Amino acid sequence: MALTSYGIDFPFRDSRYGEYLKTTESPQREVRANIIHLLLTRKGSRYFLPDFGTRIYEYIFEQNDVVSFGQIEEEIREGIRKFIPNVEVKSLEIMSAEDDPDQTKTYSQDEDERLFRVSDYSSKPYTAKVKLDYTVNNGAFSVSDFIIINI
Repeated sequence: MALTSYGIDFPFRDSRYGEYLKTTESPQREVRANIIHLLLTRKGSRYFLPDFGTRIYEYIFEQNDVVSFGQIEEEIREGIRKFIPNVEVKSLEIMSAEDDPDQTKTYSQDEDERLFRVSDYSSKPYTAKVKLDYTVNNGAFSVSDFIIINI
């Protein structure tokens, strides 16, 4: 049975078996990996594509207020619009982790692969939580999914 791969899975993960560079095995997983790659890449870090990525790392020590959340939202929407045009953002919620109605639920990376943390301390109070609901409909397949990023 031939295994179909679509691209490189992101983010890279530790592996006991040497599988640091895994590939995506479905178009849905490839879209999610592309979005995560875009959002977690620092703008200016790619040599021949300096506009690729976002500046969400710059908001780690900023105030958790409406102004910062608005800037994060605009940064994410602009990056997706420019580099992944077949993704339609259905909703983009940015809130303080303290204001999250689901804060009693603590997800780990092993429990849900749609949760990403910019740093180890981003599960603590005073962090921002970004929940991105998106839809892809490019004629070949249609998928709806979400990603949570703690900043």
